[in-house]
Amino acid sequence: MGTHIEDLVNKKIEQIKNKENVFDSGKVIRVKDYIIEVSGLENVRFFEKVTIWEKGMGYVNQINENSVIVAIVKQYEPIEVGDIVNASGEQFRAIFAKEAIGRIVDLFGVDLLTGRAFEKFEYINIENPTTPIMDRTQVKRPMLTGIAGIDLIYPIGKGQRQLIIGDKRTGKTQICLDTIVNQGKERKEKGEDIICIYIAVGKTKKEIKTIYNELLKRNALSYTTLVVATNDDKPPVASLIPYVGLSIAEEYMKKKKDVLVVIDDLKKHADIYREISLISNKTPGREAYPADIFYLHSRLLEKGCQYKNGGSITILPIVETKGGDITDYISTNIISITDGQIVLSEKEFSRGNKPAINYGISVSRLGGAVQEEKVKKLGAEIRRKFLSYLETKEVYELANVDEMSEDLRKKMKEGKKIQECLRQSKFSPLTNEEIIEKFEQFREET
Repeated sequence: MGTHIEDLVNKKIEQIKNKENVFDSGKVIRVKDYIIEVSGLENVRFFEKVTIWEKGMGYVNQINENSVIVAIVKQYEPIEVGDIVNASGEQFRAIFAKEAIGRIVDLFGVDLLTGRAFEKFEYINIENPTTPIMDRTQVKRPMLTGIAGIDLIYPIGKGQRQLIIGDKRTGKTQICLDTIVNQGKERKEKGEDIICIYIAVGKTKKEIKTIYNELLKRNALSYTTLVVATNDDKPPVASLIPYVGLSIAEEYMKKKKDVLVVIDDLKKHADIYREISLISNKTPGREAYPADIFYLHSRLLEKGCQYKNGGSITILPIVETKGGDITDYISTNIISITDGQIVLSEKEFSRGNKPAINYGISVSRLGGAVQEEKVKKLGAEIRRKFLSYLETKEVYELANVDEMSEDLRKKMKEGKKIQECLRQSKFSPLTNEEIIEKFEQFREET
């Protein structure tokens, strides 16, 4: 800590010597909740950190002809028209500490469990330039979730971006937590050095604590960091938190580590960004979202990749739908950006088929490319048989079994058995060998 303060003092002395310590000052001319309009900051840059004299801190969100729009991230006292705003000449950055693994941290480098700031920390850019295409390699290693329905039928690879989408309370977060816990098993058995980052966007403290306790019980915190913006934080903080989480992931990836990032959830993130945009007087578009809503998520999810040095970032973004509609504006945007989606169904959940995956409309665009040969062959067979059974079941669900042909009866019986085998309790991961053993009975004799 001492060296950090020394560095700051030396930097200030250097600025005074070079006459670089004079920055613009402006005045607040409009206040609208957590967005303020400031005049007089003529040399300010986009995303520059500014301070509202002893009342708060923010960053430049928009530059107009005669004024700038500032989004407030911290506020100590009510801000009023006429208050002095000082530019800093520095980009607004987040604070991160290496000892944050196993902790719940926020944008400002505070451990939310103790309420204290980390002593040894570093400033990190909220957003870095995307990894160039020439620095990426093929995604071909499996990211095992321990869930048979995913690893066998719709697999995920290291470096992939696989969307988890479904209605409220259908088990979206649970699939991600299962995947995080399963990485501990992979670390133990194969010695793989994987880091997990769970990003919470606007969740309650109670929800975050529940997730923390679930991971703690299963010894998953030795390789997991929770990077959060709670519902008590100002919307500009919640809008930046996914980018901070991915900046941290990039640091680990460049150190040759595999990183699993869960973003919970992007629908809430889009709604927060819409609110900020409307208060900032940006022109609303479809469903009142601003015109750059697609760019907001595409540049975020583009961070997922297999890096040339062997490290990778796998992203599992979560999107909450209403009434099972995956064709709404935000959902279709994110589906078009990601490499596939696991769709969860309320109908399957209420029937007790957990995880409640809708196998008919789920997709993995990489599929067999990220599976071991044995799992790939078995998975293709199980997928064909099970999807055929689901189609037939739609038609013959209410038909009398006695009136069915022998082949049809056999198909229905086998399909039902596959469905039972796909049922899996939470936090009960299966290895590839266990999955093969469980489903070997459905393999056709050659």
